[in-house]
Amino acid sequence: MSLPARSVAVLSDLHGVLPVLEAVLAEPDVREADLLVFTGDLAAGPQPVAVLDRLRGLGERAVLVRGNADRELVALVRGTLPPGEALPVDLWAARRLTPSHLALLDGLPHPVVREVAGFGPVVFCHGTPRDDEEVVLVDTRPAKWAEALAGLPDEVRTVVCGHTHMPFVRLVGGRLVVNPGSVGMPYGRPGGSWALLRDGQVALRHTPVDVPAAIDAVAAGSAYPEARAWAETYLSGAVGDLEALAAFGPRDGRGGCDAE
Repeated sequence: MSLPARSVAVLSDLHGVLPVLEAVLAEPDVREADLLVFTGDLAAGPQPVAVLDRLRGLGERAVLVRGNADRELVALVRGTLPPGEALPVDLWAARRLTPSHLALLDGLPHPVVREVAGFGPVVFCHGTPRDDEEVVLVDTRPAKWAEALAGLPDEVRTVVCGHTHMPFVRLVGGRLVVNPGSVGMPYGRPGGSWALLRDGQVALRHTPVDVPAAIDAVAAGSAYPEARAWAETYLSGAVGDLEALAAFGPRDGRGGCDAE
C-alpha cells in the first residue's frame, strides 16, 4: 500500500487554456506537491490538444478526474451527443482530438479516492461524487448536500469537487467540502484559482496572470476562429460570481423559500 500524499494541489476546470495552466503549474507549492489532482473539464476550450499533452507530460504525479465536458467531448466524437446540444468551442475542440486524446478522455475515472495525510481518504470529483454534472454551491441547502453525499462511506470526511468555477470551503454535516475554483474559466476574478491540501489544512490559492498577455497567448496558440473573443470573455473574469450563482442556483434544486 502506498503512503498517503503529504500535499496535494488541486486544479479544476482548465477548459483548454494553456497559459493560465502553466502559470499555476509554476507555483512553488504546485511544483513541490506529491500529487496534482485535476478535477475535470480539462480540454473543452480553445487549446484542447496542448492542454492534454501538457497533462500527460506530468506523469504519474498527475491524477485526472472526468468532468462532464470531458465526457461530452467523447460523445461528440462518437456521435452520441447531438451537435446542437454543444457549445461552438466544444464542437471545435472535439474535432481536434486524436485517437490517443480520445482514449485518454474516455478512460478518465469519476470519482477518484486518494489517501492524503491529515485528511484520510479524500474523494475527488467534478460535480458531486455521484454525478459529474450535479450542481452544488456554497449556499446550497443542507438537505441537497446530504442527498449528494449520501453514498459516501463514513470514513470519508473530505470531498473536493469542481464544475461551478467558484472557490469555496464549507462544512456539510461534519464533512469538509472544497471547490478550488477554475483555472481556465474563472467566474468573478481573473487568474487561476486552485487549492492546496497539506498537513490537514486546506488553502484556497490564487495565481494572478497578465490577462492581456494570456489572451494573446490563447489567440496565438489556437486555431479556433473565435479564440480571442472567447479568451477575452473568460480570462478577464467578465462573467461575475454573483451572475454565475444566479444562473447555477436553480440547478441545485432550491425553491423560492428554502434556500439558505
